[in-house]
Amino acid sequence: MDGQKSSSCSIFSRPHGTATEAKKKPEIPDRVTLKKEIGLLSACTIIIGNIIGSGIFISPKGVLEHSGSVGLALVVWVLGGGIAALGSLCYAELGVTIPKSGGDYSYVTEIFGGLTGFLLLWSAVLIMYPTTLAVIALTFSSYVLQPVFPNCVPPYMATRMLSATCLLLLTWVNCSSVRMATRIQDVFTVGKLMALGLIIMVGLVQIFNGNYEALTPQVAFSLDRTPSVGQIALAFLQASFAFSGWNFLNYVTEEVVEPRRNLPRAIYISIPLVTFVYTLTNIAYFSSMSPEELLSSNAVAVTFGEKLLGMFSVIMPISVALSTFGGINGYLFTSSRLCFSGAREGHLPSLLAMIHYKNCTPIPALLVCCTATVVILCIGETHNLINYVSFINYLSYGVTIAGLLYYRWKKPNLYRPIKVSLLVPVSYLMFWALLLGFSLYSEPVVCGVGLVIMLTGVPVYFLGVHWKEKPKCIYSFIERATHVGQRLFFVVFPQIDPIEITNPPEWAERSSGRSSCSAIS
Repeated sequence: MDGQKSSSCSIFSRPHGTATEAKKKPEIPDRVTLKKEIGLLSACTIIIGNIIGSGIFISPKGVLEHSGSVGLALVVWVLGGGIAALGSLCYAELGVTIPKSGGDYSYVTEIFGGLTGFLLLWSAVLIMYPTTLAVIALTFSSYVLQPVFPNCVPPYMATRMLSATCLLLLTWVNCSSVRMATRIQDVFTVGKLMALGLIIMVGLVQIFNGNYEALTPQVAFSLDRTPSVGQIALAFLQASFAFSGWNFLNYVTEEVVEPRRNLPRAIYISIPLVTFVYTLTNIAYFSSMSPEELLSSNAVAVTFGEKLLGMFSVIMPISVALSTFGGINGYLFTSSRLCFSGAREGHLPSLLAMIHYKNCTPIPALLVCCTATVVILCIGETHNLINYVSFINYLSYGVTIAGLLYYRWKKPNLYRPIKVSLLVPVSYLMFWALLLGFSLYSEPVVCGVGLVIMLTGVPVYFLGVHWKEKPKCIYSFIERATHVGQRLFFVVFPQIDPIEITNPPEWAERSSGRSSCSAIS
């Protein structure tokens, strides 16, 4: 490497050639790195956009069903936001202490080592994020097609084709420009909040007109049946699912402008805002619908619109479609960075750790996420799969926050720009243990299958990562495949920013003495 210029870019220009050929070549930047284009506003919209998906529009009835009363359901929603806030505070400390993209995976790998990190990565890349993306895409297509098929369920192939088209479009956007992807996230997040704002305004009008009987304390907390501790835990689990996505900004830390300042600020702004909006939205639902109506509805927001908006009720399915479109974009943006981080640590093929030399987007990682999601769409059993991996999702949260406590003990003198009170991670872990325990008790088969999916990564880790002395033919095949991918997608290893990452990863050290893209020349 010559001075500050990266050798990974110099190979684009051939050593021999005419002046005319040189003029035709595109201008190659001296530094190819992930661009820091996520400011405070975009950081907030990534968190809000990933939390607010289809759940709050479609089925908040799970909380009411398990809690047994309107008043207790509202308490669960508020406390669910509080639990998400505790978790996000812990992730804020981890995000500024270990300033790497990749979220849970990067932190667990740094704290507990390669095998634990790989198991989280394996389950996330194999099932968790492709399945979640598939479910969101199917929700999008179902609501877009609803006006076309008003009296029946949209055809199977039509929903799959539209879902795949939406995925391909947003994958192309994310491959083309980080800025374009974040702008889409900004616009659609504002659209989600406006749709929820409409529900809240209509609900407030109902309350001001005297329709608040269901919200009075004596009615709201009247119980037809006394819920068990297990039912309350399941109600919290339903609310926690609606808040999932609060940790997604940590997957793109290296693309955040001034992450040590903007990462915690975005968390402090977004989580209280979402909690406030969720609570007011549920109050609006209960001001206009009886508990029986809400429990019998499969799409609460649509039922709400049909009851109160009259001819404008079409706004609700459109709002759900826009909400899920933004959710797909957010999940693609963040999950692709998880693949990128895994490859950079040597846990996935090195091609996934490369970015486009000009657009600085992780094109191979994005294409892997898109392809895996399309495969899940074709399988069709998305809802069963999401039940299995939801257990893994919450298991990863707990392991990561337990890692925060272990890391403090392991490296007590490490500089931490943010250091939360010990009460915060301990409180979260107590709640997490309660939820996990009741999940295991109530759904042992589902949780067991989730664990099996995760543990299938153990032999893969030892064969693919831990085993260093593989036959030369395997290394030769991987190298040829990587070179083909580089030539096809025009990708290179990004340069390491010594300010953000003080300990370069292993792949950076391996590539420092040679050209990482020699196959392109």
